[in-house]
Amino acid sequence: MIKRIAQTAGFTGLLAALLLTLLQSFWVSPLILQAETFEKSEPVAVHEHAAGTAAHTHDTEAWEPEDGWQRVVSTTGGNLVVAVGFALMLAGLYTLRAPTKTSQGLLWGLAGYATFVLAPTLGLPPELPGTAAADLASRQTWWIGTAASTAVGLALIVFSRHWLMKLLGVAILAVPHVIGAPQPEVHSMLAPEALEAQFKIASQLTNVAFWLALGLISAWLFRRKSDGQYHA
Repeated sequence: MIKRIAQTAGFTGLLAALLLTLLQSFWVSPLILQAETFEKSEPVAVHEHAAGTAAHTHDTEAWEPEDGWQRVVSTTGGNLVVAVGFALMLAGLYTLRAPTKTSQGLLWGLAGYATFVLAPTLGLPPELPGTAAADLASRQTWWIGTAASTAVGLALIVFSRHWLMKLLGVAILAVPHVIGAPQPEVHSMLAPEALEAQFKIASQLTNVAFWLALGLISAWLFRRKSDGQYHA
């Protein structure tokens, strides 16, 4: 079973990571590079976002991957780690509730997208470089709480048979959004609003494609391994 989970996660993560990197290279990364031109053109290195808040400086000597192969390799490596981790999670869940057909992987992928992308970005949308943000620790705490609440809420709604449990699932889904995500005291960004809107759309659609591929490939491989055959 462990070997089956590992093989499913390894191949799924590799393929999904390559797809995500390809989509990001042609759609998301160009928007980030464009936004970085606005950030780097700022004449002042220290920015005050609001009265009473701490200023921050840009470390001009901090290492970052150069445009080209360094950025692509760095992005691919990060995507691979994340994709394999999520694929391990899906393969582990399949041991508890195995998909009866490959297409069910799309539903698992949509559930993963809703849990780890859609729900958190309702309060903390993806940000371009040069965008003011709240305290990092507060944002991380809210993100983790939102993902956990979404996972539990969806599980209760989908798998519970009693309507009270389904209602509880809806309530759990809403809790982090009622609390609200941490926000900066002053909202500001260096990039134009039109560029930010394009970035949000690109981020969402690339993540949808990533999670659908993750769910579909993992379900196909898991079913293949469970049958002990090499056909669909």
